[in-house]
Amino acid sequence: MGRPARITEPGVVYHLLNRRVMRLKMFRKDRDYEAFEQVLLDALRRPDAPSLLAYCLMPNHWHLVVRARAKTDLSTWMQWLTVTHTHRWHTHYRRVGEGPLYQGRFKSVPVQEDGHFLTLCRYVEANPVRAGLVPRAEEWQWSSLWVRENGPADLRAALADWPVDRPRGWRAAVNRDVDEESEAEVRKAITRGTPLGTAAWIARTAARLGLQTTLRPRGRPRKAPEKSS
Repeated sequence: MGRPARITEPGVVYHLLNRRVMRLKMFRKDRDYEAFEQVLLDALRRPDAPSLLAYCLMPNHWHLVVRARAKTDLSTWMQWLTVTHTHRWHTHYRRVGEGPLYQGRFKSVPVQEDGHFLTLCRYVEANPVRAGLVPRAEEWQWSSLWVRENGPADLRAALADWPVDRPRGWRAAVNRDVDEESEAEVRKAITRGTPLGTAAWIARTAARLGLQTTLRPRGRPRKAPEKSS
């Protein structure tokens, strides 16, 4: 049985993630990161593009936080993004025809526009610190945190306003450790594809977007105990 089609609902925030096949390095040098950012800018000019709220590129994967617009279809948009990037990457490294660059279907997580959104953006922009790539998040050039303050004009212009106010001292907030419970919640949403938000919002969103299966416990259901005669 094929996977169910993903529903893109205008106005909803989504956390998108994909990584290289076998978790190999995708970005080996600065030019690789710059090339992906150019593909991302090209993708954001398409009529079906979402609004880009935050992002972070890591050596073997990337995170995008986007908000769907009226004409956005994330499946077709992400297909264009990853296929175009794959083609340019293979051409640059002279590996055309050597197989896929990405591990497969991208991950897509709807996110509630409240504190959960802020927790997610902190998680995304703090990735380089958790990975030990830089001591402070704002030092990682391939992230929306750096771009907002130091990036080229086209990338800064590509970052849309957030659906909630960015707290004062955001840079310091990103560099503080996310509490374990919040981080576990984000990781669970990524792994399962479960919407990220309050319990009531998750239930409503899962029903509306056809994501009820992401809420079910994994594994075989327990057998009911046999009744004694």
